[in-house]
Amino acid sequence: MAIIIIGIILVILGFVAAKTDDPRIRHYKTLLTAIGAIVVILGVSSACVVQVEPGEVGVQKLFGKVNKNILESGLNVVNPFVKVVMFDTRTENYTMSGVNDEGVKQGDDAIRVLSADGLEVVIDLTVLYKVVPSEAPRILEQVGTNYRNVLVRPICRTRIRDNAVYYDAVALFSTKRDEFQSRIFTSIEADFKERGLMLEQLLIRNITLPESVRTTIESKINAEQEAQKMTFVLQKERQEAERKRVEAQGIADYQKILSTGLSDRLLQYEMIKAVSSSPNAKIILMTNGKGLPLMIDGK
Repeated sequence: MAIIIIGIILVILGFVAAKTDDPRIRHYKTLLTAIGAIVVILGVSSACVVQVEPGEVGVQKLFGKVNKNILESGLNVVNPFVKVVMFDTRTENYTMSGVNDEGVKQGDDAIRVLSADGLEVVIDLTVLYKVVPSEAPRILEQVGTNYRNVLVRPICRTRIRDNAVYYDAVALFSTKRDEFQSRIFTSIEADFKERGLMLEQLLIRNITLPESVRTTIESKINAEQEAQKMTFVLQKERQEAERKRVEAQGIADYQKILSTGLSDRLLQYEMIKAVSSSPNAKIILMTNGKGLPLMIDGK
């Protein structure tokens, strides 16, 4: 548009130079008119062709009126007086975090909600979304190009607060976390769809409980670990006591067998076997229990 205006100005200067009385100025009228005409033609040609990059769509706006037809990626021929507003249709993310320099906004931007038991819970969230291409003209007409701050941010923060009141703080942190994430995904997805956006994924990055609740949970976990440790010790002691009982019963049974089952012949046999196996024994004289001597050569 600026090139066209410059060309028009040059053409007007050419006509003005033709009507002046100064012959030196009239000499340039043809040159000014020709250059102006060329500039206008070039400006109109460039203004009629718009290049839309991959992953974007163009929305045409003429004198405040939005054209409902979008421009796809590539070269497009348009009215030279049309202003084309580009919308990114690729996946975008919006992060709200309590960690500095991690979220879209600087500083602590985490979402603080009240749980069903009246405790304040801090939630870090990342939203993955994109603009529906066919809805880009409506977004420009109703919201403008700053839809991230006008739609994405307030909708997400409001829906998280609305749904957190149905859960206790500890449940949000542990057992009900997936259910809570699924619930807010459904509600945010419906709001986004109504405003021309598509919600792709919702990521609860972190849930921070109040210090008092964290201390209580840690104390409970420590108590449970101590109880488990004591259970293990008691089980081990029971096993040791059972082992000793079995060992004592075995010794008692052995002694009983010895006291009732030993005979003179058995003792004599065991003595002969022990002596005969000795490498130091030479000739051994023993009685056979009937007064008769036995001679045993240890070799």
